[in-house]
This record gives sequence, C-alpha cells and structure tokens, in this order.
Amino acid sequence: MDTRRLVIAITPAIIIILAIYLSDRHDREPIRLLMLTYIFGALIAAPVVIVEEFFLRINIFGGTLEALYTAFIVAGFTEEFFKRLVVLKIPYRTKYFDEKLDGIVYGVFAAMGFATIENIVYVVYRYANNPHVGLYRGIFSVPAHAIFGVTMGYYLSLAKFDTVEERSNRNLWRSLYMPILLHGTFNFILATDIPLLSMLFVPYVIYIWWLNHRKLSQFLYDSKKNIIDIDGRE
Repeated sequence: MDTRRLVIAITPAIIIILAIYLSDRHDREPIRLLMLTYIFGALIAAPVVIVEEFFLRINIFGGTLEALYTAFIVAGFTEEFFKRLVVLKIPYRTKYFDEKLDGIVYGVFAAMGFATIENIVYVVYRYANNPHVGLYRGIFSVPAHAIFGVTMGYYLSLAKFDTVEERSNRNLWRSLYMPILLHGTFNFILATDIPLLSMLFVPYVIYIWWLNHRKLSQFLYDSKKNIIDIDGRE
C-alpha cells in the first residue's frame, strides 16, 4: 500500500470531523460514541457495495436514464440509507442525543466514516495512477458527503425534538430523501454528458455548501443559547 496516497485519502475526512467536533463547543458529544458512529459509518461500506452491485445488475436503462438510475438509486439511495441507519441505530436514541446540533454532528461522523473507506478505495487502489484524483476528491467528493450528512442530521434532529407527531414523521422521511436528492444530483451532474449541467457543477456545490452552512449555523446558535439559558436559570 502506498502510504503517501493513504494519507492523502484519509486526511480530508479527518479534517472535517475535527472541524465539526471543535465547532460543537458548548455540549460536546462523548468521544466513544462519536468514534463508534465513525467506525460503523466505515463498516457500512461492505453492505453498500453489495447492494450497489445488486442494483447495477438489475439495471435495464441506458443513456441519460441509466445515469439517473445510477446517481439517485445505486449511489444516492444506497449510501444515504445506510449512513442514516448508523445514526438511527447508534446515537439517535441515546441520552447524549439531547440537542438539535447533535444530529448534524453524528450525521457528519457517520458520513465521514463511509467517505474515508470510499476515498481509500478510489485514491489508493482504483485510480492509483491518477495523481489528481486525491486532490479532486478532497475538494469535492469528501466535503459533499459531509454536506449530505449535515442535511440528514438536520432533519433527524427536527424529527426527534418535534412534539407534533405528524411533523416529526415528515422530517424523519426528509432525513432520508433530502440527502438522496442532493447526492443524486451531485453524481448525475458528474456522470452526464450534458454540457449545460457540467457548467452547473461548481455553482451547485457552492449552493449546497451555503444551504447546509446555514443549517449548521442555526443549530450552533441554538446550542449556545441553550447553554446560556441553563446557566441563567442556575
């Protein structure tokens, strides 16, 4: 194994999880639970590959429809379903998931676990002869997984802390299909041969980054306000 390529592959995800951990300044999550979420996020790479291979085998489409199918079903649905499953099964029902920001934190950790393995596969093995793939994926693909994790965690938190059951259930579904839509669009733009869509790739990445930065900022503010309110009552 090429150690230099391995470092290039894992560095973007490590930087992102450190950034999201340090941004949660007011009520940080237990390291053990965060690492468990990250590790299981990495382990889901195995079932993801199996399910994606199954979907590819039953593909009946061609051309643009095949690109849509691959982007939204093979990659988008499969990867976001399993990343969300990690959060639902591990941190979601613990006592530590006690504020809205937690959904984003755990969502990003699960996403970065998967992104780490995926990046190792692409950078170290599949495209080992391409000197630019590590840079490209470090700038676009790995941060994109973080963005999808923010979206997923945002709606999971809205679902968990909403006292209106109907609205909570609606946000629970949004925590699945919204990341799928973002992920599928990202992949479809890259896969299609339509020049106009290719021109929209960078603006799209900037847009989804801005959109999810607002979600993160909102929950960071809520977290700080909750701590101030608790201190004030004390």
